[in-house]
Amino acid sequence: MYDRILLPTDGSEGVDRAIDHAIDAANRYDATLHVLYVVDSGVVNAYSGDEFVDGSEGAQETLEERGREALDTVADHAGDAGVETVTDLVYGDPHEEILRYIDGNDIDLTVMGSKTRSGNYRRMLGSVTERVSRQSTAPVSIVKTTVAE
Repeated sequence: MYDRILLPTDGSEGVDRAIDHAIDAANRYDATLHVLYVVDSGVVNAYSGDEFVDGSEGAQETLEERGREALDTVADHAGDAGVETVTDLVYGDPHEEILRYIDGNDIDLTVMGSKTRSGNYRRMLGSVTERVSRQSTAPVSIVKTTVAE
């Protein structure tokens, strides 16, 4: 039923439960697990830089490092479960890049974590998961995690 499952990750606690669900689904369906980290270009572009800060300490490098760590963590867990994994780190607007990846890689199912937050928080900032679930051409499974405000 599912040959290619996508797990977008930002390395946060809201993704922890989604990792387990994605690995379980990939294991059940003998599917390849695609793990995607998007370096948010909005965050990178918002950082004006500082001539007193070494380039290796800038926003882009920090986000890339966090992304590689998040990808490695999921790949290690999936490998322990015997699940074939493909990892990718891309740059751009997170929901747009996730949707582009879904279409470009013929993803059958996307598993996403979502932090349960108050209505005011959600109304003000929105959610990458919500945008992807509304716009995706493939099924999206949302795994909720309650986080403290």
